[in-house]
Amino acid sequence: MALAVIYSRGRAGIDAPLVTVEVHVANGLPALSIVGLPEAAVKESKDRVRGAILNSRFEFPAQRITINLAPADLPKEGGRFDLAIALGILAASGQIPTAGLDRYECIGELSLGGELRPISGVLPVAIQARNNARKLLLPRENTAEAALVDGIEIIPASHLLEVCAHLSGQSLIQPQFQQPLQNTRTDSIDFADVHGQYHVKRAFEIAAAGGHNLLMLGPPGTGKSMLAARLPTILPLLSEKQAQESAAIASISDQGLDVTNWLKPPYRAPHHTASAAALVGGGGNPRPGEISLAHNGALFLDELPEFDRKVLEVLREPLETGHITISRASRQADFPARFQLIAAMNPCPCGYLGDVSGRCHCTSEQVMRYRARVSGPLLDRIDMHLEVPRVPHEVLRKGSPEGEESSATIRARVEAARNIAVTRGGKANAALTAKEVKQFCPLSEQGHQLLEQAMDKFGLSNRAYHRILKLARTIADLANSEPIEITHLSEAIGYRKLDRSVK
Repeated sequence: MALAVIYSRGRAGIDAPLVTVEVHVANGLPALSIVGLPEAAVKESKDRVRGAILNSRFEFPAQRITINLAPADLPKEGGRFDLAIALGILAASGQIPTAGLDRYECIGELSLGGELRPISGVLPVAIQARNNARKLLLPRENTAEAALVDGIEIIPASHLLEVCAHLSGQSLIQPQFQQPLQNTRTDSIDFADVHGQYHVKRAFEIAAAGGHNLLMLGPPGTGKSMLAARLPTILPLLSEKQAQESAAIASISDQGLDVTNWLKPPYRAPHHTASAAALVGGGGNPRPGEISLAHNGALFLDELPEFDRKVLEVLREPLETGHITISRASRQADFPARFQLIAAMNPCPCGYLGDVSGRCHCTSEQVMRYRARVSGPLLDRIDMHLEVPRVPHEVLRKGSPEGEESSATIRARVEAARNIAVTRGGKANAALTAKEVKQFCPLSEQGHQLLEQAMDKFGLSNRAYHRILKLARTIADLANSEPIEITHLSEAIGYRKLDRSVK
């Protein structure tokens, strides 16, 4: 009778809770049972593990084997425990030494031939293993992702035999550590590609500098989607902490993680047929949705009124709180979702209200009914509303006489303004709390009078009041101005387009 204990990691949202794999081998009729709330894929691991052990030329014990995955109340899923189970059986049967196993955490799926296959969600595992001062045994294909974590010793392997030879001291695997990554960025698109639309480019610069939400209103073909796609090219690179947060979400999703661009802010653009679960996350075992995949980056919603209204309404809470909690009968998951919302819509049902062609014949009632598909509370959470008119053909052909500004030029100003905000308040201006707005966004007496007049004239809410102040703070930072001047405040008020009448 023998007992072996191996440490592994489960998955719960973006967390990787510790799972202790206890393997007990005792005399009796040959049998293998797995307890500890295993789901179907975990139960099937006994067949994968048996094949891997036998094909690796080890002996599979012809005894009664009990495998306990603790804690018992945590659901276990996937093939991530295969390696830990196999090592537990080999250690409990005396085929590999048990000494030193407590210094490792093991994760990986096994093939019937004993090869280690990559799994998803490795980054949270590596972070927790580092925090517990243990080495991480994992499939070689997952090395690059785990190496994003500083201070962890990674033991990559391609086969069960390699792992056993390492643990037995016969052939040690060379450990891997975090590799320095280049902070260079290569963008295939650029703001220099956009001719004209100078006031819209100015709005995007402000939105990028402060992390503000933005809604574009204009006829079809005026460049709304083109502009939105270029927002990531002027956003600053993420800090290592922000990058790890965003990478952890990508790691556990079906999208996977591209380690070569992990410092670049994420950009998501779901189609307007997306469901609420696709947008905010869901499922029996909750997975992150588009708003979490856009964490620390931007979420672009094109044709905003075409989204189902109930789908749009689920954005209201995460836009305020920066996270989303998904509750199910058996489990609950909390995902971060501090994203920058960029949206685009036509001004009317036909799309040509205000266009120089004069082809729009929509009535005021039709326009109001169309715009009402986007609720007032959601619009109230969008800092900037601006019109995107059609660009004259001459501008399209010739562009600006001085040439269009590149993304790199705009990004330099954005980074300078963002640094001012972070130095002052520790965060982008859009994330300031009401208390911080009062502290960092003071107005002169003349400024207070102007804002109060705008509040009364346009019927602005208290939320809009604070958002205008945060927007004015960003405009002042771009001008490298400590006080918020009247010109900064006036420009911020001017971006509340949809708080006014339709025609």
